[in-house]
Amino acid sequence: MTNSAQHHPDVEDSAVDRLVGRVKGEVLLPGDPGYDAELAGFNEIARHRPALVVAAVHAEDVVAAVRFARERRLAVGVQATGHGIAAPDEHTVLISTRRMNTVAVDPASRTARAEAGAQWHQVIAAAAPHHLAPLNGSSPLVGVVGYTLGGGLGPLGRQYGYAADHVTRFDIVTADGRHRTVTADADPDLFWAVRGGKGNFGVVTALEFALMPVRRLYGGGLYFPGESAAALLRTWRDWTRQAPEAMTSSLALLRLPGLPGVPDHPAGRLAVHVRIAFTGPAEEGERLVRPLREAGPVLADTVAEMPYTSVADIHQDPTEPLPYHERNIVLRDLDDAALARLLEVAGPDADCTDPMVEVRQLGGALSRPPAVPNAVGSRDGAFTLSTLCLPGSPDRVLAPLSGWGTGRRYLNFLAGPDTAGAAADCYDEPTRARLTLLKERYDPENLFRRGHALKPGPA
Repeated sequence: MTNSAQHHPDVEDSAVDRLVGRVKGEVLLPGDPGYDAELAGFNEIARHRPALVVAAVHAEDVVAAVRFARERRLAVGVQATGHGIAAPDEHTVLISTRRMNTVAVDPASRTARAEAGAQWHQVIAAAAPHHLAPLNGSSPLVGVVGYTLGGGLGPLGRQYGYAADHVTRFDIVTADGRHRTVTADADPDLFWAVRGGKGNFGVVTALEFALMPVRRLYGGGLYFPGESAAALLRTWRDWTRQAPEAMTSSLALLRLPGLPGVPDHPAGRLAVHVRIAFTGPAEEGERLVRPLREAGPVLADTVAEMPYTSVADIHQDPTEPLPYHERNIVLRDLDDAALARLLEVAGPDADCTDPMVEVRQLGGALSRPPAVPNAVGSRDGAFTLSTLCLPGSPDRVLAPLSGWGTGRRYLNFLAGPDTAGAAADCYDEPTRARLTLLKERYDPENLFRRGHALKPGPA
């Protein structure tokens, strides 16, 4: 911290000095060297400008930051990687957790422990030597904690369910400044709420979760020209109806500057990308995928047996920061009328500029309640329909398909300021009511009101 720092009116010098003395990490104010760099996140659609940043290196730093914010009635925000940023705020103590990134794997119990700032690629690498895999998402650069708190829908989802379904323990700092250990037996209500309730109940400093006995996949991507979109959508939709639970897949309509493995594809030209992740034998995977390969002229085919450590090759998600809106709805069905409407608004003849429109199959373990119940919604959906849009782009895809929706959204596929108020749309009424009641119990002053927040309900 330097003398050039621009103080928030609610952050007095003496209090900041006391906070600096309590934390091992840095305390940064606007104008301090490193303030802007600390706030840089993956999604550049918005940028936090908090009153104060605590670059935490230890759980006690988080405790000190939460207590500091509570004493001054400032909101608390958290950022690890910045993939799921919602509305930024100036009246915030932002806790940057990216330095808290230790990962440990216990092969005997098939579990992992990850700190608040750990990313999935770290867990994948640590688990692989033991022939185990986590329930990570399509991008291994996403933070473990934020992804899991929002549910966690990834390439193994139909076989094993949501990542939140397999959490066994949280270490969390709640609004009263307590650092708690939360399990199914120790504080079961909070354990239920945090698994699916995102960051509404505290700052998770570490979590433990089960790993799956997966060492390899038959997976990758099939790329087709946009002119084949109608045939591919119909073939893939019909194919998913018979797909085994060991098969998780999605179909994306892409309008990108370039496509991996397709050097001659014109920039911005529509392409269809079918994503495949199958945990069964390669020969069985080849048989299952054959109808998709035969559905149109293939521009590129990367589907093959792969080690789980190559899971990022399936979706080919971006690896460099960029600005984007991310929006979605959950579909109850994808009948012929829905396919026709989707082609009308996002197909080859549509006036659509969204870089990605994706349909992911749900069902299987994603539709069943976990052994220990949690707050993850959308278990009654058949597909998610999500979009990545350029800054300032309105929704031209989801609203026209809302008639086929369940009325729900998936929390982790929401990013950008326009999604900040959408958290309530991610739960059915009984779940939402219970979450707001628990919010009243654990955070009655709404300290954790940034991001995709829920408001406390009546006690």
